Amino acid sequence: MKEQSQDSRYLVTFSTGISMAIIQGDITHMNSDAIVNAANRHLRHGGGVAGAISRRGGPAIQQESDAWIRQHGPIDAAHTATTSGGKLPCKHIIHTVGPVWGEGNEDDLLSTAITSALNTAEGLGVSSVSLPAISTGIFGFPVQRAADVFMQTLNDFCAYKQHEHLTRILIVLFDQETFNIFTEAFERFTWEHPKS
Repeated sequence: MKEQSQDSRYLVTFSTGISMAIIQGDITHMNSDAIVNAANRHLRHGGGVAGAISRRGGPAIQQESDAWIRQHGPIDAAHTATTSGGKLPCKHIIHTVGPVWGEGNEDDLLSTAITSALNTAEGLGVSSVSLPAISTGIFGFPVQRAADVFMQTLNDFCAYKQHEHLTRILIVLFDQETFNIFTEAFERFTWEHPKS
């Protein structure tokens, strides 16, 4: 699924010029300039979204991730890592670490992970970025709660500041249940400063 097929029912464009949409699809097929990987602290891409990205993108992604860890050490919610897209359509992969459910302060940590990834995308000079439902897989973050955190965080990022490069954010959700929960959260949320 490509970005152009997004469903306009789940699209909001802000007065700052940035747009955010939710689509169902496979993030490894997205032609955004950058995609976000829901990683672990040591960038070992074994399962879930990380495993899918690494398998489809080829060995360069794990090799570059290992080199990042050797040079910079483990990452956390506030500190992302970046690699090339390998064989994927994107130019960059932004690796961020969301919280494990039960570790405490999960909502704030998830918001920090999302914001850190978006700030990294802006720093890379890209115009579009795709994100998965960070922390809702093996990290166990309840999907409904994560969806609400995503909506608030994206509203705060998009509504109040015009970014120099980033103009398009996509939340890309693989399974129908997660997509339904996120789109319901989208419809409930009161977006601030949408473009009229």
